[in-house]
Amino acid sequence: MASFLVYCGLILIFAGLVSLIRPIRRLRIPTRRRAALVSLTGLLLLVTGAELPASVVTSPTRMTILDELLPKYQFSEFHSTRVHAPPEVVYAAARQATAREIRLFRILTWIRSPHLGKAPESILTPPADEPVLDVALRSGFMLLGDAPPREVVFGLVQGRLPLNTAHPTPQDFKDLNRPGYAKIAMNFHISPEPNGWSTLTTETRIFATDNAARRQFGRYWRVIYPGSALIRVMWLRAIRARAERT
Repeated sequence: MASFLVYCGLILIFAGLVSLIRPIRRLRIPTRRRAALVSLTGLLLLVTGAELPASVVTSPTRMTILDELLPKYQFSEFHSTRVHAPPEVVYAAARQATAREIRLFRILTWIRSPHLGKAPESILTPPADEPVLDVALRSGFMLLGDAPPREVVFGLVQGRLPLNTAHPTPQDFKDLNRPGYAKIAMNFHISPEPNGWSTLTTETRIFATDNAARRQFGRYWRVIYPGSALIRVMWLRAIRARAERT
């Protein structure tokens, strides 16, 4: 809902600004005064959506590594698909899927982090034919848990100040509670199903350690959420296609 309000606000702001130059009667904005009101309404929706408080959610179970590492969180997304392949093959595909295989990946990541020319290697700018997960792990993300062929978890910590330790461990990630940080973790989880099928899921969780970090990350998350969700859906499809080819 918060992200919906943000994007409704952006659309209204854009429509109002365009109508200030030339009123658009088809959109029922016949005057510049009404255009200004439309832009103002959009601004109010944008601010409301960006500043909505995010409550803490607690996972009711401890069934996954992600549950153990980040049982409480304020922001999350979850996607799943069924794959006609055994867990071992699906797990291997999850570790090996490349940016070239993920439809719209480069377009969506460029929108999120626009640049001209060659950018430093990161999960947003990976080489086309290298596994995206490998690129992430050597450009800022850390491996938080690996239990083949069931689950792999990776993540990072964002904050105003760097962490005290140069090489944080999964336990450091789990224990971090100092103010000013956002702990971000994402997994791929595979469950076996009958007749050679598997269920593949991906979940992303974010826990902000204080209110200031929560507000700051909330504004960012509510803007990127639609693109982030689409990337993950396409990532699952790429893994499914690779596994079923195998």
